[in-house]
Amino acid sequence: MNFVVCLKRVPDSAAKIKVAADGKSIETSGVDHVISPYDEIALERALQLREEHGGEVTVLCLGLPEASKEIRQALAMGADKAIHLKDGGGSRGPFEIAKALAEVLGSIEADLVLFGKQSIDADNGAVGIMTAQLLGRPVISLVTKLEIADGKVLAHRESDAGTEVVEASLPAVVTAQRGLAEPRYPSIKGIMQAKKKPIDERDAPASEGSMALDSIVPPPERQGGRIVGEGVDAVAELVRLLRQEAKVL
Repeated sequence: MNFVVCLKRVPDSAAKIKVAADGKSIETSGVDHVISPYDEIALERALQLREEHGGEVTVLCLGLPEASKEIRQALAMGADKAIHLKDGGGSRGPFEIAKALAEVLGSIEADLVLFGKQSIDADNGAVGIMTAQLLGRPVISLVTKLEIADGKVLAHRESDAGTEVVEASLPAVVTAQRGLAEPRYPSIKGIMQAKKKPIDERDAPASEGSMALDSIVPPPERQGGRIVGEGVDAVAELVRLLRQEAKVL
């Protein structure tokens, strides 16, 4: 079976993010980048499925040339090969990203395409679902358990009502939620082998400019707390402040 995992390079969530001088980007100096954690979960489950069913795992990344580091990490974890759509930067909306990915995926005979449920930077959770729509394939989102048998995928997914069990025919698309798998660490052998694995480098299609980033503004600094009293004597004052100042009551 052929599995494709779509990966995104994102700033490490532990990094201290600052707005760059242009007001439209982040200061990348000294900021580590990683594979978006949900994409890493999707990759781990794809590797497990390959171990169960045979076949190969391809990683597909739309990103800056610097994303080759994260692609090599995916190869070190066990992916067989990679496709790197080199992007010159700028703001692509989720639909433009989905179109670029679908253009490549349409030429690949993939039984299952896996995404993280969302990237931790843009956080829109739309690209995987849009890509499936463009490909005309069934999609199951927020997957926490995934099995393949008899040409079908059986998935457990989160919903507001609890856990749903959904079945779809292959080829299909899924988006991974936390709990689907625990990503492995690359071994020394895997890191060495990754240096020899092929990366198909291509130029990403030009952005149509359907989305423009106007500015990035850091959140306001949090104000210090205030003690209004102790015990039951403070209740009346607390209620007054919540009603008149905070206006949450």
